[in-house]
Amino acid sequence: MNDLHDELPRPDPDALLLNHSDSHRGKLKIYFGACAGVGKTFAMLQEAQRLRAQGLDVLAGVVETHDRAETAALLNGLALLPRRATGRSRHAEFDLDAALARHPAVILMDELAHTNVQGSRHPKRWQDIEELLEAGIDVITTVNVQHLESLNDVVGGVTGIQVRETVPDPFFDSADEVVLVDLPPDDLRQRLKEGKVYVGDRAERAIENFFRKGNLFALRELALRRTADRVDDQMRAWRDQQGRDKVWHTRDAILLCIGDDTGSEKLVRTAARLAARLGSEWHAVYVETPRLNRLPEARRRAILRTLQLAQELGAETATLSDPDEARAVLRYAREHNLGKIVTGRQPQRRWRRDSFAQRLGELGPDLDLLVVALDEPVRDAPHPLSGQRANSEKWRLYLRGCLMALLLCILVTGVGRWLLVEFDPANSVMIYLLAVVLVALRYGRWPSVFATVINIIAFDLFFVAPTGTVAVSDLQYLVTFAVMLAVGVIVGNLTAGVRYQAKVARYREQRARHLYEMAKALGSDLTPQDIASTSQRIIDVTLQARSLLLLPDEQGELQTVGDTAIGTPPDLAIAKWSYSKGQPAGAGTDTLPAVPYQILPLKSGNHCRGLLVVEPENLRQLMIPEQQRLLETFTVLIANALERMALSHSEAASRLSAEREQLRNALLSALSHDLRTPLTVLFGQAEMLMLDLASEESKYVGQANQIREQTLSTIRLVSNMLDMARIQSGGLNLREEWVALDEVIGGALSSMGPSLKGHEFMLELPEMVLIKGDSAMLERVFTNLIENSLKYAGNAAQHGIRAWRDRDRLEIAVWDSGPGIAPENLARIFDKFARGDKESAVPGVGLGLAIGKTIIESHRGRIWAENRPEGGAVFRLSLPLPAAPEISEEGLK
Repeated sequence: MNDLHDELPRPDPDALLLNHSDSHRGKLKIYFGACAGVGKTFAMLQEAQRLRAQGLDVLAGVVETHDRAETAALLNGLALLPRRATGRSRHAEFDLDAALARHPAVILMDELAHTNVQGSRHPKRWQDIEELLEAGIDVITTVNVQHLESLNDVVGGVTGIQVRETVPDPFFDSADEVVLVDLPPDDLRQRLKEGKVYVGDRAERAIENFFRKGNLFALRELALRRTADRVDDQMRAWRDQQGRDKVWHTRDAILLCIGDDTGSEKLVRTAARLAARLGSEWHAVYVETPRLNRLPEARRRAILRTLQLAQELGAETATLSDPDEARAVLRYAREHNLGKIVTGRQPQRRWRRDSFAQRLGELGPDLDLLVVALDEPVRDAPHPLSGQRANSEKWRLYLRGCLMALLLCILVTGVGRWLLVEFDPANSVMIYLLAVVLVALRYGRWPSVFATVINIIAFDLFFVAPTGTVAVSDLQYLVTFAVMLAVGVIVGNLTAGVRYQAKVARYREQRARHLYEMAKALGSDLTPQDIASTSQRIIDVTLQARSLLLLPDEQGELQTVGDTAIGTPPDLAIAKWSYSKGQPAGAGTDTLPAVPYQILPLKSGNHCRGLLVVEPENLRQLMIPEQQRLLETFTVLIANALERMALSHSEAASRLSAEREQLRNALLSALSHDLRTPLTVLFGQAEMLMLDLASEESKYVGQANQIREQTLSTIRLVSNMLDMARIQSGGLNLREEWVALDEVIGGALSSMGPSLKGHEFMLELPEMVLIKGDSAMLERVFTNLIENSLKYAGNAAQHGIRAWRDRDRLEIAVWDSGPGIAPENLARIFDKFARGDKESAVPGVGLGLAIGKTIIESHRGRIWAENRPEGGAVFRLSLPLPAAPEISEEGLK
């Protein structure tokens, strides 16, 4: 049995599974830099050589040396993974399957943000690395700061260059180790000049463009800050695991203490200036002890205004409830890792030697303490009505407490005098102390002190000889009286403190319950009226305030939703300003604080869904930080409910639109299939009829030709409808091959031959331009553009196609000298079923340009429309122009 008791406890199965999964997954190490050339690949290869020297199996999966001799020299001795031709382009890419089969201990994967060629298993290299990690292989990789997704737009704004290859921040943050590789801008530019980063004239172009000194300073700061934030998160996580008993002075953070005697504006501004000078975050707290809870209303308003000023100057504010002010401040400082505490110099009292600052120094010797001298005593002139009201309520409470103490004293004395005659008089002391506890629990500290005094007098008069007088024959009763007094005062103070803490806990429980009730109610509300009703009911109960919901209509005008529950109607001008700016206004804010209500924008993301107008019974409710946070939480819940409702309506509209589009595509496909066969037969018969009539030199040849051309035009229309239906169903498959541009355009002109008669058409094409694409699809694009130009430009207009090379792009312009395109139609002309003039007699359904745009974008190109300065319209195409394959002499033969 003893052996069974001494057996070690069984481990947690979930913990064992977690440890097993963690140990099975590989480790990720990232070498992180500001830009190319700082030495990330060099550092990665040095680490690889160090690991190889330790006997580990290190495999070079992807290492880009960029023809740098020093970097390439570090590959000596490392096993290289051959690359595999992937995709249609047969480009050599990383062989993921071979790496998994080889299963080395460590694999090197340069350029984390690389995009794999089409046809690879994963579109991004970081996804390949994720699969390697899941297989238990350690990975070492490199990345620059401009490739992080969250910083992509920042880098683009600084450098003017938009980086398209990015890495998600969660993947970067999941790395087990991030090593910053840093190099000063001057040294990096010198390396560029020496040709150690780029070879040839690329270095000069890089120095003049991306590697400008200002860009390097900005990128270096972003890299340093991103690394510092990661280290700070790691430090906070480790500190949370180890406990928060001490403050770690890893960065300057300030905690401002605002109290009854130290709440001046000078103190707040001093802390704000200090935080700005140190570049640190700062907090401002006010500890509401039972003594401060009994302050006059004007003094409490002054403290709340000081807290509000701190919040406006950038502080994180909080109100703490604790009987011990110093311990509450130290606990808050340690929880938030705030190493510097700022407080004001309190006035010295002769009867009190230890000040608040001294207590902080004794209880928190590990914290820095800054005591600021205050020029003026902090005293606000109390409002006469509020002061009189507060004093009258306080004295009425004290008077009731004293009367209750007197009644209990008489009751206890009577019970002890006539019912407990046989008991020892000392037992009556316990009953008197019970009466003191009851008074303290119900009426507070001072009535309990009064109860203690009169209970001592009553005990002396009726139970201590000689009775009927306050004289004492036995001196030991003096000790009894002293103990009764001390115990009564201590019990009264403790009971009053517990009562205050219970009151605070009750308020907090009410806030939590109201938040839960609002979240639950809003989760089931389906209309704006339901949301307005729920918000009005909860805010009325929680904040003793009336509220109103203003939501925009279809025209953007603010309209009242639900019942008008507010006493003072809000000014529409203020409401429109708050809605357009997305900022609060009214009481408790910097904008028109004299009005008796507060307007809060209901923001969801960057979009303002409406306004919440709150009119409290007591304006102080809007100044308490906890109440402000509660009201802000209410606005977030209401905004999320409105956002959910809008998304639900949008989803329903999108579903209806998709179903309508699907039905239309099905109808088009069915009609096109049914029309194509008879149209083909009709075209063949019209062709034969025209040839027969032409051989007979009949006068009806023109009419037969018109039938043939109209049939051909209808066939093109049906083909467009079929193509659009195929595109919608995902059936557009390109057959890419090398084709000559003049052959594609020539085929389009040949198919439009009869329609081009009588029209002037000019061509300006470069010699022998090869493009890679689907010749039939590209010919369809040019056919649709030429047909569109002939339809809308007019019979007297000129037409033409011009093409030219622009570096690695082929630019093409299909133009005419017609009336041009209306400016409002330029943006939507490529939409499906969009036409230049809906009421036009020109045949067509508006699918040709939409199909052309889809085909060009499938070829990784762009197409857009413009109006020519000299008159007319022009459709511009931009296609990639890869290097053409070399043709040998045997191929020419």
